[in-house]
Amino acid sequence: MNGKLRIARIATGVLLLIGVTTYVYTAPYAGNQGLSRTPGVRIGGMVTPAPNDFSTVNDVGGTLLMKFSGFPPFVIYLSYVGTPEGVITATRPDGGYWAQRVRDGGNDGWLRIGDARYAMQATEILGDARLPMLELYSGKTRLPMDIAVGGPDPLRDWEVFLWTSR
Repeated sequence: MNGKLRIARIATGVLLLIGVTTYVYTAPYAGNQGLSRTPGVRIGGMVTPAPNDFSTVNDVGGTLLMKFSGFPPFVIYLSYVGTPEGVITATRPDGGYWAQRVRDGGNDGWLRIGDARYAMQATEILGDARLPMLELYSGKTRLPMDIAVGGPDPLRDWEVFLWTSR
C-alpha cells in the first residue's frame, strides 16, 4: 500500500506542477481579451520610453495588459484610451481587486500596449472630473454612457484611473 500511496503523491505533484506552469505561461492570454476577470502573471513586451503624447497609442488596439509592481504578480486585460496626459482605464464600481490595489498605494506598474511596455503609475480620478474622461473612454470602447455594460452600473458610474509615466 505504501508504494501506491507514494505513486499517487508523485502523480498529484506532477499534475499540480503542470497546472501551475500552464497557468503562468498562458494566462491571461487564454482569457477573452477585455472581458476576462482572471488575472495572469506575465506581461511580456519590450520596455519602451513613454511617449510625450499617449494619444499616439490609440491605434494599437482595443485592450492593453496591466501589471502592478510587487507581489503578487497580477496581469489583466483592460480597455483604454490614450490622451496627451496619459492612459485612461475604467472599471465597474464592484470592489474589484486592481482598483482597490491602486487605492491602497500599489499604484506603480506596467502597461503593455502592442509590443511596448511602459513604466506607469495610476491615479484615481474622482467626482465630476471623471465624466470627460469617461466620454473619451466611451468613444473609443463604444460603450454607451447611460446603459449598464457587464453589470448593473452604467458606464457613467464606473471608476476612472489615469496612468502617467513614472
